[in-house]
Amino acid sequence: MVFVALFTAWLCLAPQTEIYARNDVGKTEIRGRVTDEAGIPLVGVTIVERGTPNGTATHSDGRFSIRVTTGGILDFSYLGYAARSVEPGTRTELEVVLKEDVKAIAEVIVTALGLERNYADLTYAADKIKGTELSAVKSPNMILALAGKSAGVQVNASSSGAGASAKVSMRGIRSVASDNQPLYVVDGMPMLNSSPEQSYSAIGGIADAGNRDGGDGISNLNAEDIESVSILKGAPAAALYGSQAANGVILITTKRGSSEKQQVTFTSNLTFQRPFCLPEFQNRYGVSGGVESWGARGGVTAYDNAGEFFRTGVTSVNSVSVSTGSELIQSYFSYANTAERGIVGTNRLMRHNFNLRTTSDILRKRVKLDGTVSFMRQTVNDKPVPGGFYMNPLVGLYRFPRGVDITPYRENFEVYDADRKLYVQDWIAPSDDFEQNPYWVVNRIRSKSLRNRIMASLSADWRVTGWLHIKARANVDHFSDKVRQKFWASTAPALAGANGRYVESSFAETLFNGEVLALFDKRLSDDWKFSATLGTGLNDRTVNSLRIDSKTASLYYPNIFNVANIVMNSSAYVDEQIDARRQTQSLFATASFKYAESLNLEVTGRNDWASTLAYTDHENSGFFYYSVGASWVIGKLFKLPEWVSMGKVRLTWSRVGNDIPMFITNPEAHISAGGGVNAADAAPGTNLKPEMTNAFEAGVEWRFFGDRLNVNATYYKTNTHNQFFKLPALSGEAYAFRYENAGNIENEGVEIALSAYPVYGKQVTWYSAVNFSHNRNRVVRLHDELREYVYGPSSFSSSYAMKLVEGGSIGDIYGRAFERDEQGRIVYETEGDYAGLPRTVGDGNTVKVGNANPRFSLSWNNTVSYKGVSLALLVDCRYGGRLLSQTMADMDSYGVTKATADARDRGYVTLEGRRIEDVRGFYKLVGGRAGVTEYYMYDATNIRLRELSLSYALPKQLVRRTRVFSAVSVSLVARNLFFIYNASPFDPDLVLSTGNDNQGIDVYGMPTVRSVGFNIKLEF
Repeated sequence: MVFVALFTAWLCLAPQTEIYARNDVGKTEIRGRVTDEAGIPLVGVTIVERGTPNGTATHSDGRFSIRVTTGGILDFSYLGYAARSVEPGTRTELEVVLKEDVKAIAEVIVTALGLERNYADLTYAADKIKGTELSAVKSPNMILALAGKSAGVQVNASSSGAGASAKVSMRGIRSVASDNQPLYVVDGMPMLNSSPEQSYSAIGGIADAGNRDGGDGISNLNAEDIESVSILKGAPAAALYGSQAANGVILITTKRGSSEKQQVTFTSNLTFQRPFCLPEFQNRYGVSGGVESWGARGGVTAYDNAGEFFRTGVTSVNSVSVSTGSELIQSYFSYANTAERGIVGTNRLMRHNFNLRTTSDILRKRVKLDGTVSFMRQTVNDKPVPGGFYMNPLVGLYRFPRGVDITPYRENFEVYDADRKLYVQDWIAPSDDFEQNPYWVVNRIRSKSLRNRIMASLSADWRVTGWLHIKARANVDHFSDKVRQKFWASTAPALAGANGRYVESSFAETLFNGEVLALFDKRLSDDWKFSATLGTGLNDRTVNSLRIDSKTASLYYPNIFNVANIVMNSSAYVDEQIDARRQTQSLFATASFKYAESLNLEVTGRNDWASTLAYTDHENSGFFYYSVGASWVIGKLFKLPEWVSMGKVRLTWSRVGNDIPMFITNPEAHISAGGGVNAADAAPGTNLKPEMTNAFEAGVEWRFFGDRLNVNATYYKTNTHNQFFKLPALSGEAYAFRYENAGNIENEGVEIALSAYPVYGKQVTWYSAVNFSHNRNRVVRLHDELREYVYGPSSFSSSYAMKLVEGGSIGDIYGRAFERDEQGRIVYETEGDYAGLPRTVGDGNTVKVGNANPRFSLSWNNTVSYKGVSLALLVDCRYGGRLLSQTMADMDSYGVTKATADARDRGYVTLEGRRIEDVRGFYKLVGGRAGVTEYYMYDATNIRLRELSLSYALPKQLVRRTRVFSAVSVSLVARNLFFIYNASPFDPDLVLSTGNDNQGIDVYGMPTVRSVGFNIKLEF
């Protein structure tokens, strides 16, 4: 509708403009061309007659035509180039050359709706990361390369090995119901970042099949296709993207073809991974009870059973791209192949990426078309679980008695059962549920996942006049996953039937997104400039999924893995979604007024109609939110000292909405496996409201000594209201539960970015940047009837839970603790079997024992260049936070750790200054899965050398002699090279799940890996 209305208005205005032009008195028509210093035409250069609203823009050939008052002055401006003024005088033909402004190019950033803006105009904090920074030290999941490169952005990897997901959070966790991940936007269009499956608990995931990381969407992209990444951290920056962007936005701009020359680029990356930060085992006390290590001291052979279990991982990434084009059409094509061999068993990943992008000018270059098609195919074999007790080889591996060689169980992980006439699992301990032979797990609990993904987008930009553009764009993003899991007969009987277990699952999600935008850009006078965008959009997502799991219902015939062989009774598991669809329809607008290139006022507004709010009061009206921001570049109005390059202050307030989960306002019963009916347990939430976040942000930016030293500081505060809770029903209601809006979760913090060129010369350049961020999360309010809210699984017997309590924080960990007297001293038992041992309190998970969030994060990035040699390193620091290691608790109870051996050597354990001589009794009390959580909380502080690269670009004179290459460079690269300091016995960066729950929990997670390798880049 907006498009039609604007088109009609243009048709009506066009004849009037013609008549006005014919009756211009005292005006001269000026024609000309604008180029850069190399003579290449510049498209879209703004040309304005000074002091008037009269203006135009150059066509794709750089040419323009404008009628100018006699004696008038023309101002030429173009993003990334120095502005220029020309007085035509008596000339009617002009050749104008604009000089590239390196400083201005660095100032250009892609912002909301994919629009290019100048840093100086922004009213909020934003960062720009070059694509080369993401591809310099490659990771199969390219988003992991963002770690440490932007203040306030925390990046964690799932510990599931090849194909692992990433968790990205900006400025803390705001929402209980949503995943708190940012919105990813590629070339102006949103993309899917769903994960079909994540770890559900510390035990065993969906239907006790073992925690599985289904992978995320952002990991499917090829880093070599990325030109730059813009990070919009706060709600003010994301207001125009709607509820999807309530947690920030990461804007990805991909490469496009060039009309200047044809270029072929080939890159090859090969890295090797070895696990490090493994637990410290003891080799002084032998086996006891056949399965533990509380035996006698001495005579223990030191076997490296754990070290030999892991192998060297290998990752190979090869990419080739072709960029070509003419004045009218440009094309970019790339193909990338990623092959990864994991560190465990037969874990492998293979990914193929194809990408084609074409841009062209049509209709006398008044319309610009931009189309992209990407296809990805990925196969992952035998991805290990990211943690948990079920189906995890590390449980049996780490518990294995010290002084015993595991080789017989590796070479003979199965033995022939004559009675059953098949091979069954062989292990030192009973394989009931938790512990199994690790080599059985990797060889007889197998999985294969296949993902096909296609992303396509098309946009049209119509230059109606010099001050009005119409943009229409649409994209489709579809991915489908197929997963098969096979569990051979004699897998733990609590988890699989006697004849084995089979899981067949599929997950497909499709996103359709369309927008129509009208963009206005008008200079009202010498000092005033007005810009506005009006648009409408549609976002439609559909999910189809099916999971068929034999679970403990077993199979008719052992080790025959197909759906027909499943015994389909009530012990099996079936879950299906058919066309689960959610849609959001939107109207949005933004407007900015800029005075003297110094003062900028910007307002935005958006109204969403969300299908998830059907049957509520918001079904017809939707929900409206907005933002107001202002920035002031001080030096444009007042003269600053010469040593001050720029001074800027900014202030923004915003209100951003977020809808609710699906099928809450009209829940329905569903049929379970075996024909049972599961009725809806909660009343329809017809009185629900959308979640709302109020955000305030203030910042300053100062640059000194010709931009040699830059300071960017931001203070922010967000309050998220109308949180989504599931509460017990009131007395007399028909349902057991009800849904309510309540709560206020606050995040308050500071971000500081410092960058400098300590050395800047023709031979040597040293760039250094420091990013600091601090965030404080607080649960201001819950619900009047809700004293605490458990936002993770609570139905299993464990020593921890993640809870929300008023006055506390998201990330609080509750568990069992030591009983203390009024002075805070631990109380001890005085008689009975536990005499001399500490008393404990907390029924499993009732006492707060810590919070997983860091007090602050700090990173230090350095790049030193000398001629063709460049050395880059990134040091990353996380200070504070407390993490729980159930791995160490369980290992201590089995007596396999160095800590238990050291205590036995001493003859006692020291607990807050008191000696406890019953060492085994103490560790049996505090250790284990349901032990004393307080004792196994570790400081998460760590400092690491996250990235290191040493690259060399061959001299151009030497390269030219080959008559084949235009540029050649080689690099030595490393990631997670070592910890400078680590207070915990594991890597605090690795997470059990990318969801909100199970954060700060280590439960037999796969170890972090050190990667070392090299890159080669060839340009033709």
